[in-house]
Amino acid sequence: MSTPLSADEARRCVLGAQGFSVSRPSGGVTLRHATSLLGRVGAVQLDSVNVIARAHELTLFSRLGDHPRNLAERLVSTGRAFEYWGHEASLLAVELHPLLRWRMEAARNGEIWSGLSDVFEEQPDYVERVLKEITNRGPLSARDLPDRGAKAGPWWGWDAGKRALEYLFWTGTVTAWRRANFERVYDLTERALPSEILNAPTPTREDAQKDLLLRAAAAFGVATVTDLADAFRIKALVARPLIAELVEEGALEAIAVEGWRHQAYRSPGTRIPRAVDARALLAPFDSLMWGRDRVERLFGFHYRLEIYVPAPKRVYGYYVMPFLLGEDLVARVEMKSDRKAGVLNISGAWAEPGVELGLVAEALASEAASLAQFLGLDRVTLGRRGDLMKSLRSAVSSLDS
Repeated sequence: MSTPLSADEARRCVLGAQGFSVSRPSGGVTLRHATSLLGRVGAVQLDSVNVIARAHELTLFSRLGDHPRNLAERLVSTGRAFEYWGHEASLLAVELHPLLRWRMEAARNGEIWSGLSDVFEEQPDYVERVLKEITNRGPLSARDLPDRGAKAGPWWGWDAGKRALEYLFWTGTVTAWRRANFERVYDLTERALPSEILNAPTPTREDAQKDLLLRAAAAFGVATVTDLADAFRIKALVARPLIAELVEEGALEAIAVEGWRHQAYRSPGTRIPRAVDARALLAPFDSLMWGRDRVERLFGFHYRLEIYVPAPKRVYGYYVMPFLLGEDLVARVEMKSDRKAGVLNISGAWAEPGVELGLVAEALASEAASLAQFLGLDRVTLGRRGDLMKSLRSAVSSLDS
């Protein structure tokens, strides 16, 4: 029998699980803070778009506030995290490595991304030469290879060298981290990960996927089958019977959420905060924004990423960040870092229906100023688009005075 949960309780449950029910660290942000956050949210999605900052920096800032810009890199270099395909390309807690070995095996068997497995099937000797280069020379990027081969296939114009490296990455033979320009650097997994992780037993695919679904439930607070499956890109048809087993075992609890059409689930004992007093600008790739249907179900907030929409057809803008205030998404903000001019430019800001414009504008002005400071920018500048802009202009002027 499902436990009933109100829509407000479900929303607070999700915000608490995602790290928004606690205050940002008052002192300096440390590796310990970042490690704890990574364990809480399950995965931090990576993305190359750098309109404001990289997606992972914005995700960390939304919960931790000002922090060292190389914090994510330090998580990897100190053996606390690794990059792999979790929810898209993601920064993952290192203890998840054994739980994703089934995906690495699937890549070796050609079950996923056959376009990359082709490079091994067609040029196995070349892939072996690339692996020997890494083995003998140490960490390498694609441009460090002496022989990169010809470009082929639809993979973003990748040459054979890049495709070979990505095949080795998918199969877990090598792991990777990012340079400041977001370029992947590859090294042997056995050299990059802690020995206790390398020596950890490999669970069966089913057990690994059940563990990932449990971690998704903990990270999401309350979620449907589709939500849980999407967290680590497990097919819903595969996830559904596994979730049923977890409920039967008592590892998950069935929940009926007010207004939700589908059955939801949570970890037993999941805490529901009495109130959430959050303030954060959210990257489009933030884990709170995964699953646009989920976002609309939780917040009544219709959001679509318009990066790939032709400019004349965009409703709001190229890179629009939802603004979380208290327990609701109250506005959407088109922003861009103008690094040459040293400013964070807000070209448009739109309030959600029914919010108090002055209150939202004041909080947004303060959050934007904090983000600008984190990014090393001197000030916030404003455009003219959106119904929130007049109030925001006044709030920014008050901060500057």
